[in-house]
Amino acid sequence: MKNLVWISSSLFAASALRLFGAGIVVATMLSACATLPATSTHTSNINEPLTHLQVPAQSPDQDVLLKLMSAEFALSHGDVDSAGSGYLDAALISNDPAVAAQATQVALAGKHWDRANQALSRWQVLSPNDAGILQARATLDLVAGHSDAAYASLLELVRLHPDGRPQQSNGWQAVGLTLLSASDKKLAGDLLQRLATPEQLGKQGEIWVAISQLALKLDRSALSTQLADQAVTRFHTSEAYAWAAQLALRADDRKRAKTLYAESLQHDAKNPRLRIGYAKLLSDMGENAEAARLLARGPQDDLIYSARAAYAARASDKKLIEALYKEIEALPAPRPSERLTLLGQLAELLELKPEAQRWYGQVDEDDDHYFDAQTRIAILLDQQGKGADALELVHTIQARAGDDRKALGEAFQLEAELLNHQDRRPQAVDAYTRGLKALPDDTRLLYGRALLSEELNQTANAEKDLRRVVELKPNDADALNALGYTLADRTEHKDEALGLIQKALSLKPDDPAIIDSLGWVQYRLGNLVDAVKSLRRAFERQPDAEIAAHFGEVLWISGNKDEARKVWAEGSKQDGKNKSLLETQHRLGA
Repeated sequence: MKNLVWISSSLFAASALRLFGAGIVVATMLSACATLPATSTHTSNINEPLTHLQVPAQSPDQDVLLKLMSAEFALSHGDVDSAGSGYLDAALISNDPAVAAQATQVALAGKHWDRANQALSRWQVLSPNDAGILQARATLDLVAGHSDAAYASLLELVRLHPDGRPQQSNGWQAVGLTLLSASDKKLAGDLLQRLATPEQLGKQGEIWVAISQLALKLDRSALSTQLADQAVTRFHTSEAYAWAAQLALRADDRKRAKTLYAESLQHDAKNPRLRIGYAKLLSDMGENAEAARLLARGPQDDLIYSARAAYAARASDKKLIEALYKEIEALPAPRPSERLTLLGQLAELLELKPEAQRWYGQVDEDDDHYFDAQTRIAILLDQQGKGADALELVHTIQARAGDDRKALGEAFQLEAELLNHQDRRPQAVDAYTRGLKALPDDTRLLYGRALLSEELNQTANAEKDLRRVVELKPNDADALNALGYTLADRTEHKDEALGLIQKALSLKPDDPAIIDSLGWVQYRLGNLVDAVKSLRRAFERQPDAEIAAHFGEVLWISGNKDEARKVWAEGSKQDGKNKSLLETQHRLGA
């Protein structure tokens, strides 16, 4: 609708300039005549100055202007039907093709096909060579199901050569817009299949890629892949390689995607888009160290540095992290805040806490990264045994946050987490409560307080906060899962718990934590077979200590004690001090 209003405004302004002068004269004369007294035909006086005045009839131009004004007003108020009617009336009496074009477009937008045909016919009479006529005609033929007629118009649109120069990209763009707007997706796909030949696509690689993307949107995946592969073979452009690799990934063919990215870098080794795409693929395949090494080759910028840091951290490769740290540290000043923050993060990964604190401390207080930098400093202070200093800094951060709800909420969260880390859980609950006084119904604070209340065995408080979170965010999978798990583990509302967890799983079908909760509630309901099945699935996806505690217990109760011990042992490798794991083994005498 916004585009239509803009077009109509431009059109109206142009037409108004042409018609305004005549309109003023006529309007003025009509206004004067409207005040004349009535005169009897029997007593006319030839000497009266107004006796022979001829009131002119309203000119066609004036009529067009009024109709355009009426249509413009209707369109600006969202009344497409009245606007279309007004534009068509104006088009039928105007000799301006722009009026007919506007009438056609408005009618098409409103899906008034008969009106669109009338306006289009007028447009063709006034300016038969306008390219827009082909697009409009193809749209109407698509609506009527006239495949061959639509094909003829679209083909002519692609072949337009104004001023002797190929304008294929513009023609194909119009074709794409027309086919994407078609209600019959199959017919649109059939037409694209006929149109997308090497002859029509020409010698511009970007067109091949664009039409391949269009084919995918029209559910022609085979055509999309075929065009992408040919674009790679014919043009060897980075766009072609990147798109072909994306299609390969979509088909879950990582091997081919990897080959395509490797080939692409042989043609364009410095292209950042290709390097980043290839590195992401390597990371998805678990080759994080190789992804970091790949990005280390070629031009560098802060985005590349950040990606290298992320992949090196995922690989837990200290050598890569240290090399990157030294490389960035050696760069000349001045250092932007993004780089200072990254240096601080790398120093933390290398356990150089004083250095990390120094880098974070150089971020200017007026910079967008200042809040995050100060947050990291508070955490570092706490880790170095300076808990009081850390909390003092957090209170300063809270005061600086002012009315920034996001920053203020995060500052209260940080205070609570620091207090919890210092084994001051009641004070941590108080921090959440103070935060909620400043930010009522803040779901982050409610959720955090609920989890902490559960740790303190304050089940009623935890349940109350989690129910409020679910009330505020009914489709929050994590909140649904937390409430469901709490009800299953701590209350008798196990049927309700099952429903909540099932809803959470429908929102996040592959989330290991939710699958673990499903297995646990099934266990609590006495469904041991289903519980083992769900917990095994969760443990295969994420073999952490928490899931190991649940899975091992269900196996133990089911009589599979040897397997239970193996599961617990694997969980202990991940976190040998996990409270749930230790408590479970102790309670079961294992």
